[in-house]
This record gives sequence, structure tokens and C-alpha cells, in this order.
Amino acid sequence: MLRIDLTVQDLTRLRIAAGPAPLWELVLSLHMLQDRTRAPVFETWRRQVSGHLDLAATRLLMSLAPRQGGSAGFLTPTEGLYDLDEGIAAVESTPACRVRAELERLTGERGGPGSWTPGPAGVRREDMSSLGRALRAYHDAALAPFWADIQAGVDADRALRARALADGGYEGLLGSLHPITRGGASFLEIDCPVERRLCLDGRGLLLVPSYFCHRRPIARRETGSVPLLVYPIGHRQLSAGRGPAHRALAALLGATRAAILATIARNGGATTGELAHRVGVSPAAVSQHTTVLRDAGLIVTRRVSCRCVHAITDRGGVLCAERPDP
Repeated sequence: MLRIDLTVQDLTRLRIAAGPAPLWELVLSLHMLQDRTRAPVFETWRRQVSGHLDLAATRLLMSLAPRQGGSAGFLTPTEGLYDLDEGIAAVESTPACRVRAELERLTGERGGPGSWTPGPAGVRREDMSSLGRALRAYHDAALAPFWADIQAGVDADRALRARALADGGYEGLLGSLHPITRGGASFLEIDCPVERRLCLDGRGLLLVPSYFCHRRPIARRETGSVPLLVYPIGHRQLSAGRGPAHRALAALLGATRAAILATIARNGGATTGELAHRVGVSPAAVSQHTTVLRDAGLIVTRRVSCRCVHAITDRGGVLCAERPDP
């Protein structure tokens, strides 16, 4: 059992995350990818992504996020919580001493080293760069095509929590997390294999809704950062990414660019910031992709006040249209 003690100061600093956290979704999806006995709701997703994964990159990541036990904590840094590029940069800059400590812990838990083991020279910059490339390759294949649905699920959960807060205050918000947590305005209890007690010391708590979190919330507290509680949202089948038309579109444009185009089409237009938030990449990356899409005549971009708003063209709409299987 994990008990999280909440003071009045913690309650005043209670927040709901602004959207899905790309690296948390990535790590938790690796758990779901490896364990086909859990969560049938993920089975369709598993089948759809299995033929599109970079096997070497996926094996590397699975050694750091194994099916059983914990994952390497440095894969989910607080920096860049909502931005994939910033998050990967934070992973790549993890101090070597922390990487070694996490690898030693994982080696002890699994009874032997994993497939990602730095050489005798220790953790090198090249090792962390290869890890960053593996994270991006996996994200592009397994998450980017589905990101609009993941975003929609998290948005719906955030709306539910906001309504609970408006109707019942902090106690109503925390009560809305039942049955995945128990408690009230002064504490939360979560089922877990070991007895733990977490004091927040007045730093508050950030509630992070997650699509790929399954059954049991995950608490994380690191020095100098706001403690997190990653919890599962209500699930529905991911459907945005792998229809026949989308597979062809992703093969033609690349997974991230296809996701950006589909998001613009689905929402009737979007700003650069909205696309970055929904697709899980940086605004700079969105600008690069939208330039290509605009040059191809698939979108148009207009400046409204200080923001660039992207809209689909007829040509882009035809390209995005899903067609039923013959």
C-alpha cells in the first residue's frame, strides 16, 4: 500500500497536467507491448504497431522498461514533460552516475544485464545519443500515428477532473480518482506490492492522466521537482492511426507529418502550438513539417494576431480521407 499524505499547502498546489506526457506514454506503452496477457484494450494497438517498429530500437528500450518490475527513471524526466524533443534532450543529458545506478538496479531486479549495457569506458555521449534516437524511432512508429486519440482521451479526463473540482473542491477532485485511489482531502492510498509512505512537504502534486497507464497509478518524487501521480484514464480502442488510408499516408509523408496533417483535418485547423501539444513534438519541428505540407499544397497557413493558424486544403482533405476496406 502506498499512502500519500496531503497538507493544506499541498492541496493549494494540486494541479492537473496540461496534456499527455509523451515519454511517460512511451515507457508505459512499452510495458503494454511486452505483456499480451494484460489489458485486452491494447491488443488492437499491439497488432497494428508490431510490423512498423524498429526492432533494434525497441529491444534497447525494452531492456530499460522491462515487462516486470520498474523502468529506468531517467527515461521520464520532469523536464520536457509535455514536449518530446525537450524530454529526449533531458534523457540524453542524464548524468552518467545516475545512468549507472539505474542500470545496476535493473540488472539486480532481472538477475542479469539487459541488451543496453555501456562498455568498459562507461556511459558515453554516443550511448545516450543512440538512446535518444531509439526513443524517437519508437515514438514515431508506436505513438505518433495515434496521438490525436491519446490527446482526446486525456482531454476528456481533464474535463472530468475539472468538473469534479468545480463541484466538490479538492476533496471532490481526489474522490473522482476512485477506485484507482482511496482517501480524501488529507491523504491518498494506492494499492501496490510494498508498504510506502510519501510526504509531499508542501510541494503539491501534479496529476498526470495517461492512456497507457494500466490499473495502478505511479507516484514519482524527485528532488527539486513537483511530485507526480500518473494515473490511468478510461480506455477506448485507439483508432486514429492505422486504417489503410493512414498507413499509406504515413508511408508517404512519415508518421509525424501524417499525424500533423490528420490533426489539422480532424480539428478544422490548428495553431503551431496546438499541433505541438497534440502530436507531441516541439513547435520548431511542427514549423518544419507544416512548411513541407504547405509547399505540397496540402495546407494553408494564415497569421491571426500573433499566431499561425494552419488549415487543410481540398487536396489535403482528399489525401486524409479514410476509405473502408474493400
